[in-house]
Amino acid sequence: MADYILDKEFEQITYGRDELNHLEFEDCTFIDCDFSACNFHDLTFIDCNFTNCNFSKAQINHVKFRNVFFTSCQFKEVNFAMCDQLIFQINFNTCNLDFAKMYALNLKQCKFYNSSLIAVDFMKADVSGITFLKCDLYRAEFEQANAQKTDFSSSKNYTINPQLTKIKKAIFSLEGAKGLLFHHNIIVE
Repeated sequence: MADYILDKEFEQITYGRDELNHLEFEDCTFIDCDFSACNFHDLTFIDCNFTNCNFSKAQINHVKFRNVFFTSCQFKEVNFAMCDQLIFQINFNTCNLDFAKMYALNLKQCKFYNSSLIAVDFMKADVSGITFLKCDLYRAEFEQANAQKTDFSSSKNYTINPQLTKIKKAIFSLEGAKGLLFHHNIIVE
């Protein structure tokens, strides 16, 4: 059974490889912490907040994220695909998720605000109905994703193949619509 930690604040801590495994955190706050060396396994975060934390290249396996908020955090090359899908709810504000993998995840309860999502793998993911608010989606991959009713209108640099991605009733800006034509080798001036 996991150790339970409630309503604590952790600041400027660098965590080791297996230091946090088999723990459950609820209503905790993490500020300026470094998780980049972690190999997470069987870990739960419920109603937690992370500010200015580094997760880049961390191994995230069988982690439960329940209503978790990340602000100004780094997630370069993190693979979220093995996260627990039951009540998977994460929110990113001004984060860097470049080269992260969100393959086949149900992201309908997630929020992406003002974040860098360069080359993120959203293949087969369900992003339906969410808003990518002011995000950079350069080379993000949405092949076979469900992006119906998704709002891309304030984001930039996306290229989405409408033949390989469900985009019915998705919202795009006029400028961003060029990213829908890219795969058809059509030039819009």
